[in-house]
Amino acid sequence: MSRDRPPLPQRPQMWNETDSNKDSKTMKILVVGGAGAMASGTVRDLASPLHTRISEIVIADQSVERCEALARQIGDQRLRPVSLDVRDRDQLATLLQQADFCINAVPTLLGHQMAIFEACLAARKPYVDYGGLGVFTVEQKKRHAAWQQAGVAAVLGLGADPGISNMLCKAVAERLDTIDRINLYWAAENLAPESPVLVPPYSLRTVLAEYANPSQQFLGSKLTAMPPQSGRETLLLPPPWGKTEFMHTQHSEPLTVPFAAGIRDKGIREFTWKLHLPAREHEAWVALCKAGFGDFEDALEIGGTSIKPADYLDALIKRNIVRNGHLIPEPQIHELHLAIGEGTRNGKPATLNCAVIGSPHPAHAGYSDPGTSMGLSIGVKLMLETPMKPGVWGPEEYFPVLPFFDELRKRHFTVGEDIAVERAA
Repeated sequence: MSRDRPPLPQRPQMWNETDSNKDSKTMKILVVGGAGAMASGTVRDLASPLHTRISEIVIADQSVERCEALARQIGDQRLRPVSLDVRDRDQLATLLQQADFCINAVPTLLGHQMAIFEACLAARKPYVDYGGLGVFTVEQKKRHAAWQQAGVAAVLGLGADPGISNMLCKAVAERLDTIDRINLYWAAENLAPESPVLVPPYSLRTVLAEYANPSQQFLGSKLTAMPPQSGRETLLLPPPWGKTEFMHTQHSEPLTVPFAAGIRDKGIREFTWKLHLPAREHEAWVALCKAGFGDFEDALEIGGTSIKPADYLDALIKRNIVRNGHLIPEPQIHELHLAIGEGTRNGKPATLNCAVIGSPHPAHAGYSDPGTSMGLSIGVKLMLETPMKPGVWGPEEYFPVLPFFDELRKRHFTVGEDIAVERAA
């Protein structure tokens, strides 16, 4: 990788900027599953001074107590806690009728993704979700024509990975004339002392699925199934990551990015996604999958009671966190979201990269995962500020790069191009 190029300028001319619609009315936002770890951060950001077009935020979750606690903690009069069981379709429909925009923050693997998505279509309400594993992404994309006909917009996989990661791919693609491949990586390192308590970095079921399930990677111009934890690759990264090993995991980016106009049309033949978690956590997830906790479907019969291994593990980990939370050191998470593109530029071979770096910052206090929470709230902000584009989209198809990156900078993330990266031999 080139090391002598300057960082991305604050307002680069290579990306087109979309003008805000300054006359947009204020909107009522419904956050389904709003008391969850990622959603609570999104609610916190939506209630911040960075958003000016929101009149009400409905925090809807099965536990109204958690919704009320979150509203008290944030202390914004626009927050309205509501009890919601997403299986109650009539109640969901009523809340949607009262809202202008819906955020689906219910974990994907709980199985309610399509029902909430379709309820928003029926109510003609704009929709976003965190996406993640691509389990429902392909099915949602098939509904593009129906959403266009209804005149309403849906953006899928809007968080950090997917979300910020998709925008990095778009940034790289816009700087290349032709594309041979784009390789996408996410690395996390925790510089705090080792915790005696295992804390999932995000939804437990998502972590287990990433480690236990095959993935789809775009290889040889087509999607190809790859075994779990395959594609091991080592990159030499800037501090604090250093020599870092990555592997394929199940994710949605390979299902959308290489098919997006502006990327597909430049001849891309390879697109991959790879993950790196801190070493001790990685060892724990590998061991738990070896023990069978990655099997979500088949229940065990124990003492006459039927229980799924993942449900048992989820309850056990949550109990352990509650009982021993005082032993958990304050996290010092450093995240690197990185897209490396290879192709041609100005008729010459070119290798370019673009990265978003998240480091501990006082403004991120109270967030479980600021990148994921803020990535979604940034997308919502940009959608509210401009005329919406009907249809079902990936972030890379919907948002211009410059405004998205500008919002990340406002939230104390670093955006840079052509950082020092080498592929280890």
